[in-house]
Amino acid sequence: MSKFNRNVNAFALLLPVCLLVACAVGPDYKRPEMVLPESWPAKQDDTIRKISPTNQQWWHLYDDATLDQIEDEALAHNADIQVAAAHVLEVRAQLGITKADTYPTVSANVAESRTQSSLAAMQTTSPRTLNLSNANLDASYELDLWGKLRRASEAARADLLGAESARDAVLLTLTKQVAQQYFSLVSMDVQEAAIRRVLAGRQERLTLNRKQLEVGVISEYDLHQAEADTATVQSQLASIIQTRDKQETTLTLLLGRSPRDVMNSDLHRGSPSLPVISVPDGLPAELLLHRPDLKDAEQRLIALNARIGVARAQFFPSITLTSFLGSESVAFANLFSGPAGTFQFAAGVSQPIFNAGRTGYMVDVAEALRDQALIQYKQAVASAFADVHNALTALQSARQVLVSESTRSEALAQAYKQAELRYQAGITSHLELLDVEQSYLQAQLNRSDAERAQRSAVADLFVALGGGWQQ
Repeated sequence: MSKFNRNVNAFALLLPVCLLVACAVGPDYKRPEMVLPESWPAKQDDTIRKISPTNQQWWHLYDDATLDQIEDEALAHNADIQVAAAHVLEVRAQLGITKADTYPTVSANVAESRTQSSLAAMQTTSPRTLNLSNANLDASYELDLWGKLRRASEAARADLLGAESARDAVLLTLTKQVAQQYFSLVSMDVQEAAIRRVLAGRQERLTLNRKQLEVGVISEYDLHQAEADTATVQSQLASIIQTRDKQETTLTLLLGRSPRDVMNSDLHRGSPSLPVISVPDGLPAELLLHRPDLKDAEQRLIALNARIGVARAQFFPSITLTSFLGSESVAFANLFSGPAGTFQFAAGVSQPIFNAGRTGYMVDVAEALRDQALIQYKQAVASAFADVHNALTALQSARQVLVSESTRSEALAQAYKQAELRYQAGITSHLELLDVEQSYLQAQLNRSDAERAQRSAVADLFVALGGGWQQ
């Protein structure tokens, strides 16, 4: 057989192997098939306010400059956001390390040695003392015939996209928490003001009752009852102030302020509006799959699916090319001369023969992790749709509760005015006046809480939808 024929046969044997370079072992990722609703069931009886998902600054709906300011502060200084951003940098660096494995490595080595041999061991005429200098450029490269390195890079890219989505999920959750804590503070300010008004009225009547006792108009029993009623309102006031201070401290922590600011928390309040929101008809349900937490879960599934290929590639031979080019001489002055030149080109093949089933177990582990991630992804999608369903229901309920509590508060306001006039005219008793007054106060507190629930329900809806939508 001629040399030409031998080369042709060798090329024919290597050709199928070279074609495998374009392939990679392991399953390619396909998004799991799930039965999703075609669109959101929604009514068009309310004003639709739309927010682009590329912006996601949904809190501007409330038209409150103070809320806008503290949201910006939280996004800039919150510790959870900073940790998530640092994690993205970490995973991006890990991707760089993984991609670096697909390129050759080249290193330079320079060495100088002086060796003295034992006279008792020397059996030749070689000099007892030997100087040796060498300088080499070493290179090595692993052929990615089975796609192990490419699958590893695919997994690392998915890890990076997942980390970015996780950061966005933290951001979205943080903005909702800040807004809802702020709405609670605004509501508690309103409740405190209502309680103080009632307390001021009861203190005035208590002062009058003490004068009436002196002239014998009322008994000590009536005075003690008035003192007890006043103390009850004072207790309510102290309780609402304590709860509000805790809320304020929690919000200060979310804003990422210093320990000194936490101890001396002083947050300004604005007047957030009550936006009316409804999901437009025909909004595709697939929009929800762009929610950051779902994107994170899917990228984790993609990464684990790719790592099955990394594990399966361990069944196949590993081919490594190595070489060096340099100089070696007993005299440093001659190190870079022509006769001192050295080089080597080598190829090594490593094929696992027996490892007690270790590779197979690694594949089983990778497949089991992928299956777990698949189940978790499907469950996350189902939970996300449940979040949207609950948010829509809560929003509708919050509107109805607010309307009812507003009507009740207005009616009791009129009833309280009439009860005061009747009490001053001596038609009704003091206990009847207190009963109407307490009902009116509770109605004011309930209405304030209903406004808070309405604002919070809007925030829940936008977060459940991943930040908003565009029609």
